[in-house]
Amino acid sequence: MAARFQFRLEPLLKLRKSLEQDAQRQLALRIEARNLIELQLKELQQEHVRNLESRRLGPGEEVNLSFWADLERFLMFLEKRIAHTRVDLEAAEQEIVKARVVLTRAHQDYLMLLRLKERRQEQHALTLLHEEIREADEIAVLRHGFSTDQLVPSSAP
Repeated sequence: MAARFQFRLEPLLKLRKSLEQDAQRQLALRIEARNLIELQLKELQQEHVRNLESRRLGPGEEVNLSFWADLERFLMFLEKRIAHTRVDLEAAEQEIVKARVVLTRAHQDYLMLLRLKERRQEQHALTLLHEEIREADEIAVLRHGFSTDQLVPSSAP
C-alpha cells in the first residue's frame, strides 16, 4: 500500500494563508478609513460653499458686520480644516499603498508555497505510478515464470 501524500510545510502554508487574509483585512480597513476621510472632506467643502453663499445679500438688505466677521472667521476655520483633511487624505492614500504592497507580498509568499505543494504532489503521484508499474512488471515476470514452467515438457526416463 502506497503512502498517502503529506506536505510537511502544511502548517506554514496555513500560516501564510492567514497572513494573506489578515493583509486583505488591513487593506479593507485602510480603504474604509480613506473613504471616511473623503466623505468628511466633501462635507467640509459643502459647508464651506454653503457659508460662502450665505454672504450674499440681496439688493437693499442691511449688512450685519458682526455676522460677516463671525462668518469670515468660520470660513477661515473651515479652510484650515479642509487643508488638514486633505493632508490626512494623502496620508491615508499612502497607507493604502503600503497595505497593498504588504498584501501583494503575502499573496506571493502563499502562492510560492502552494506551487511547491503542487509540485511535491505531482512528484509523489509520479513516484507512486513508477512503483505501481514496477510492481506490475514484477507480477508479470512471476506469472510468466510460472506459465513457462508448466509448458516445458518434462523429459522423464
